[in-house]
Amino acid sequence: MLVSQILKAKGDVVFTAAPAETVAAAAALLHARRVGAMVVVDEGEEVVGILSERDLVRVIAEKGTEALKLTVADCMTRDVIFADPGETVDSLMTRMTDRRIRHLPVCTDGRLVGIVSIGDLVKSKIAETVAEAEGLKAYISA
Repeated sequence: MLVSQILKAKGDVVFTAAPAETVAAAAALLHARRVGAMVVVDEGEEVVGILSERDLVRVIAEKGTEALKLTVADCMTRDVIFADPGETVDSLMTRMTDRRIRHLPVCTDGRLVGIVSIGDLVKSKIAETVAEAEGLKAYISA
């Protein structure tokens, strides 16, 4: 299965944050939207980072409650790893496991077109495996 197929099924909505937003505001948005990460984009809609729950835990552990006053730019992950819509689920699962990351923004020609999580990939692998098993059962019983 390809990333583009996952995005077609789940949609292309990507929650974003501005680098100047406070950590407190970003944390509230993550909670309200029930997501584990937001892509950080500048005024020109260029991806400049990603802010994950893991980033929040790290900065709060380091700075305590003062971290909530920092900006997203102060604690986001700047070295963003991207996915391409034409990539396979298997290749992304390998990359995410090797890099220990749970969210990948998806870009086409430098334009943000979606985001996939490890949960999205696992869900698609399970669906693929179930479909394959059902196909084999049908073949055997025919």
